[in-house]
Parts: sequence; C-alpha cells; structure tokens
Amino acid sequence: MRALLRMVTGAAALVGIMFAGSILLWVGIPLGWLWIASQIDGATGSVGAAIGAALVGVVASIALMVPVLTWLSNRHRQLRMESGRDDLGHLVLEVVMVTSAGVALVVFALWFFLLSGSSPIPFEVGY
Repeated sequence: MRALLRMVTGAAALVGIMFAGSILLWVGIPLGWLWIASQIDGATGSVGAAIGAALVGVVASIALMVPVLTWLSNRHRQLRMESGRDDLGHLVLEVVMVTSAGVALVVFALWFFLLSGSSPIPFEVGY
C-alpha cells in the first residue's frame, strides 16, 4: 500500500513539475529573452542584434525545454503503469500544456488591461 501511495504521490509531483515547466515555457523563456534583448540593445544600440538574439534564444530555449517536458511525461506514464493504471499516452502533458497556456493568457490579459496602463479602448476622448 505504501509503495502505491508513493507512486501516486510521485506522479502528482511530476504533474506539478510539468505544470511549472509549461509556465516557464510560455512565460519565463519569452520574458527572459526580452530582458536579454533589452540588455543587448542598451549595450550595442542595435535593435536588429537584439531581436536576432531574442529570436534565436527563444527557439533554442524552447528546443531544450520540450525534451525535458517529454521526459517528465514519459516518467509519469511509467509510474501510472507501475501502479496498475491505464496508459493514457501523453494526455496528461497535453492537458498540462493547454491549462498552463490558458493560465498564461488570462494572466497576460489581466496585466494588460488592469496593470500596464495600456488600453485598446480610448477612455479619454478629447483633442
């Protein structure tokens, strides 16, 4: 019974780590490379170099993060099968990715409309 509980706890922990990795994928990597690009632009005065570095950096970072998430998903599948449950394939990773993308989108929308000072609707009408 303890071994089963340990497997279930481990599987739940893996889902949490997958969720954190997915948030990193959607939010952390792009924001990190935007900051790096701003530092490059400030140091060199070249917007092109900053954009190029950010583009290459984001793609490379995502290319490194995807195998990590896949490994976590495979480990989760293995723990599920060891505990006698059905193999759902990568369904858990897919649900985690979609959920984290939704959370990131909602948080971005809240920041944009409430905290950034920007508004797509001009509230001040006057010339």
